[in-house]
Amino acid sequence: MINVLIVDDSAFMRKAIELILIKDPEIKVVGRAGDGLEALELIPRLNPDVITMDVEMPRMDGITAVEQIMAKHPKPVLMISSVTTSGAETTLRAMDAGAMDFIAKPASRVSLDIVRLEDEIREKVKAVAKRRPQRLTFTPAARPAASISSLTRPVAAPAAPASTVPMPPLARPTGRPVRDLVSIGVSTGGPPAVQKVLSALPADFPVPILIAQHMPAAFTGPFARRLDSVCAISVKEAESGEKLRNGCAYIAPGGRHIKLAMGLGSMTVVVTEEPKDALYKPSANVLHESVGLALGRKALGVQLTGMGSDGLEGIRVLKQKGGKALAQNDATCVVYGMPKAIVDAGLADEIVAIDGMAAAIMNMLYR
Repeated sequence: MINVLIVDDSAFMRKAIELILIKDPEIKVVGRAGDGLEALELIPRLNPDVITMDVEMPRMDGITAVEQIMAKHPKPVLMISSVTTSGAETTLRAMDAGAMDFIAKPASRVSLDIVRLEDEIREKVKAVAKRRPQRLTFTPAARPAASISSLTRPVAAPAAPASTVPMPPLARPTGRPVRDLVSIGVSTGGPPAVQKVLSALPADFPVPILIAQHMPAAFTGPFARRLDSVCAISVKEAESGEKLRNGCAYIAPGGRHIKLAMGLGSMTVVVTEEPKDALYKPSANVLHESVGLALGRKALGVQLTGMGSDGLEGIRVLKQKGGKALAQNDATCVVYGMPKAIVDAGLADEIVAIDGMAAAIMNMLYR
């Protein structure tokens, strides 16, 4: 049984979330709190397995509450955030503080549209309950570029989900890279994972990066700006038709896909709503497939933490065309779904802990 504490200053939202959760026989709501202070009082007594946390509350807001919880009673926290730019920025700060993931609720606090999120809420509560919370730490962007050589690169056999094996420190590659672009697919638990990877890359990273992160449209712009402020490389929300630059990561806008198009001596990003019937927008499958078809053996696909199997078929195409693929390992994923799918299919060339992913990416570009 998964015991949940619901924290929200709206009595309506507390009740709506409770009714959604208790439909699953594996979930039990053990308490409700109207703000962060009340939650901190209840946690030692109720000992919940998961806490759902509103962002904006009186007396103690969600960010402060997460910081206090991680310092005093570390528990998996799932942020319930409004679909607004300000809500996105605050939610991303809460994830820096240690929250594992978020769910974007309707902007209206008394909206019955919350029921549309039923499956996502239950699935994410069950997913984060299995994980130990970790506060995000990363090296500041001002570090020397050569610091990437200090990262380790855990590796495992590609054909089975075996445990990873630590490798000696990776020397910085020399010469010209043999791969032209990195595509990254990521979902649940993604913002801290993506930040950890990108913030460890040097400013002179030799190729562009395209990222499909499952995220609402209001979140991707703030997410890109936040990454750009803490990374040595440049990070921006992708704009259709722009030529890709080395040392820049492009985040797919929420609700739309990104694809790679080849021109005369340049690579261009295409932002599109097609295919409209894709389960996820943006889709990791759409991204990886387009990169594989365009670049073949010069493509590198990466699957980070995420629920489900989005990216599997795209990585399959990328591998068939001669590209390489990396998967985040089970121990460092919030949800070992998307990486597990390509590992189980025998498509992962390496299985890598998130702390070593930047070094593994750099290394794979040169071989």
